[in-house]
Amino acid sequence: MSSRIEIFRTAERHAVGVADWLVKQMQESHGDFRLVLSGGNTPRLLYEHLGRRPYVERIPWRRLQVFWGDERFVPHNDPASNFGMALTALLLDAPVPRARVHPIPTDSGTPEEAAGRYDVLLREIRAGDGDNPTRPMFDVVLLGLGADGHTASLFPESPLLDEQQRWAAPVTGQPLPRITLTLPALSNCRHAAFLVTGIEKQRAAMGAIGGDQKLPAARVKSEGEVIWFLDREAAEPLYHK
Repeated sequence: MSSRIEIFRTAERHAVGVADWLVKQMQESHGDFRLVLSGGNTPRLLYEHLGRRPYVERIPWRRLQVFWGDERFVPHNDPASNFGMALTALLLDAPVPRARVHPIPTDSGTPEEAAGRYDVLLREIRAGDGDNPTRPMFDVVLLGLGADGHTASLFPESPLLDEQQRWAAPVTGQPLPRITLTLPALSNCRHAAFLVTGIEKQRAAMGAIGGDQKLPAARVKSEGEVIWFLDREAAEPLYHK
């Protein structure tokens, strides 16, 4: 696994830079391209760019399979829904086949049942790689970063940080119940890409990049590379080294 850092002067340039990189990965791929989307505020601008020219015309939509790294246990039309944000910012008008969009199921049951259903879905898709067992589960996993160092819905000191069997699990102890992919699932990828903007994320970003294992983000690995896409505010300490 390799690691690198990309720094952009503004949040706008950050979104454009990530869009350029992501579309390049798609265009250079073969077969299905499995993309895990992040929630939160930071990726919204990226998604909006991907849904517009020139990117929308360069994305191989028919080869795309879309997943989510985590979700709040709310209806998809709830303002807190990560799927709902990505739907309005990118997917609603995109020519991606709806059967290839895989939101975490929060429409019925309990968070435990939703996590179990998503785990089954991921394993069924993975089982289809029988003739190519060495390929990672995902091509790109997009990840956010909380000021406390959490990523997806993996929070500091959570017992889920030690989970080795499940690929998706329920999360309690938050204002809203959540479902998250676990570290074994998030790390089963060609590229893990952290999207980090804003001075409030600066300390967590520097700690995770430095390998502070108390921060969940520092524990994410990949089969290829981990990339930190930072804006200047998040990366400010790096300018003084």
